[in-house]
Amino acid sequence: MSTCATVSRDLDEPISGTAATATTWLLLEQPGPWGAKALTSSHLDPALGRALETAATDTGVRIALIRRPGRHADPAPSRVRQVYAAHTVPGNAWLHSATTTDPRDLLGLDFAALGAGDPHSFGSALGGRAHTGDPLALVCTNGKRDRCCALLGRPLAAELAASGVDGAWEVTHLGGHRFSPTVLVLPYGYAYGRVGAHTVKEILQGVQEGRVVVEGCRGGSAWERPGQAAELAVRTATREYATDALSVVRTDGGAPRWEVTVAHTDGRHWRVIVAQGASLPPRPESCGASVLGAPARMDVVAVRELATALSN
Repeated sequence: MSTCATVSRDLDEPISGTAATATTWLLLEQPGPWGAKALTSSHLDPALGRALETAATDTGVRIALIRRPGRHADPAPSRVRQVYAAHTVPGNAWLHSATTTDPRDLLGLDFAALGAGDPHSFGSALGGRAHTGDPLALVCTNGKRDRCCALLGRPLAAELAASGVDGAWEVTHLGGHRFSPTVLVLPYGYAYGRVGAHTVKEILQGVQEGRVVVEGCRGGSAWERPGQAAELAVRTATREYATDALSVVRTDGGAPRWEVTVAHTDGRHWRVIVAQGASLPPRPESCGASVLGAPARMDVVAVRELATALSN
């Protein structure tokens, strides 16, 4: 059976620079079935889902629903739900957790502050505190958005959970279903595609060691797509894998060509030229697409270390 994921893999479509963008992820446990637009088409009150979407608009916060891998029978109505917030910007990456019996509590959050990296309202509104458990591996499994996420994501999530990965969750949407199975790792916010359980375990081990695995990496969600590609290119060129070592500090230009400045915490800087191309030949961008498309791709043209550090 040909799917958007098998076609993308067969055509060796580049994966770098394809991650969803969010400085902060807000995750709410919602058991049971999910629709294509899960915040308003699940057993979560759709009015609450719309209110949360509105509250998060233009704040840098991306909201997603999560559930434990397994059968998705309807839960008891009074179930305690897990909530996570994770900020992904290097130098201030954090993951906080909380529980609630009333998802409306999330409306008490200061979304602008969360997007900027301030977790205080997560504590005051939800009693949240720093997460002390394992890093999270969020596997996209929402077959209502694309069947590849269910066909490839659900078995991966189940395998991770069965093998003892405590941080394994199913998630509603990470974008790029043609790269299924897709995984987001928190707190650092790096997304991965076309991964198996063994690779995910290596990635999670890297997170615990403060190290980024670049193989199969789609990019860090803290950056826009050109920045994602540029940062990964510098990591590959310099073999610098420490999670907080690099930051995208400047992006000049616009589609189809950007000059991205990547900085190291030791003062070094690189200028990276990123060009937007089209993935050819045309292919299905999702299994539900009625026409073939040529998805945008981020091609790194040049990586050059600058002679002196830039001034602000």
